[in-house]
Amino acid sequence: MNSSIQTSALVATLDEVVGVGTPVVSVAPVELPSPGRTLPLEVRVSAPTTGSDLPIVLFSHGNGWHHDGYAPLAAFWASRGFVVVQPTHLDSRRYGIGFDDPRFPDIWIERIADLGRILDQLAAIEASIPGLTGRVDHTRIAVAGHSWGAQTAQALLGARILDKDGQVGEGMSDSRVAAGILLAATGVGGEDLHPFAQANFPFMYPSFRELTTPTLVVAGDHDQSHMSSRGPDWFTDAYTFSPGATDLLTLHDAEHALGGIPGYEVAETTDENPERVAVLQRMSTAYLRTALQLDADGWAAARAALADSTSPIGHVDSK
Repeated sequence: MNSSIQTSALVATLDEVVGVGTPVVSVAPVELPSPGRTLPLEVRVSAPTTGSDLPIVLFSHGNGWHHDGYAPLAAFWASRGFVVVQPTHLDSRRYGIGFDDPRFPDIWIERIADLGRILDQLAAIEASIPGLTGRVDHTRIAVAGHSWGAQTAQALLGARILDKDGQVGEGMSDSRVAAGILLAATGVGGEDLHPFAQANFPFMYPSFRELTTPTLVVAGDHDQSHMSSRGPDWFTDAYTFSPGATDLLTLHDAEHALGGIPGYEVAETTDENPERVAVLQRMSTAYLRTALQLDADGWAAARAALADSTSPIGHVDSK
């Protein structure tokens, strides 16, 4: 049996864990009132057409992206019973705010604020899709993000930023968030950071010790950053140093796009692999369902399926 057939067998087994999908409706742009923000905050809202007590996933995009990206994850999660909310942050290429723009140094803070604005306006978001009102469970909320979006998400999970003296900065966690997924999250700062990152990205000096919310970290073992001289292990630091990040999913041969989560056939996807994305879709869904107390056994079953597979597509470490 060749590796592609083996991987497909794994996907079929994982489908037994997360179930079949249902039709999805997606609405964008939904504009949210955001006093003090230099541009309107627009989000995409995706949800299944049926079901009730639907949990919520906030998803923060990577550098330059927007609320129309990451459909391989957002649409899949919605089809499996989640309401997925995706903001367009100020670093989106749609806005053209470059490094020389006076707004750029504070964009990382505005990104975190965007997620807070969404949490404060869930009722308006619920009303943005006809027929969704009354079907959403506001007590089950997860946050996820990719690359810079993972840094944004991890702030709500408890991670903080170290200042120039190495002191832990202000906490920005949100008690409304019960779980998280960090996809290709940059690691700790220091001399390994390239000079450009040291000069322009203060958020690349995280402290993970304060991240106590249950979190899944996802990393590719061929992900070599242009921001650090560290190898792919840099993207596992959130798991290594955080008490809340109890699980690490390592995808074999995966680069920064993890097989194509920003979208297929886009420039950022240097390692396009639909099977890898399919496994990540299902593993992340199983994790969310267990972490949000919807399915006590789903994550264990998904981990067992991956471990039992003869495919070398990935493995899970747990504390």
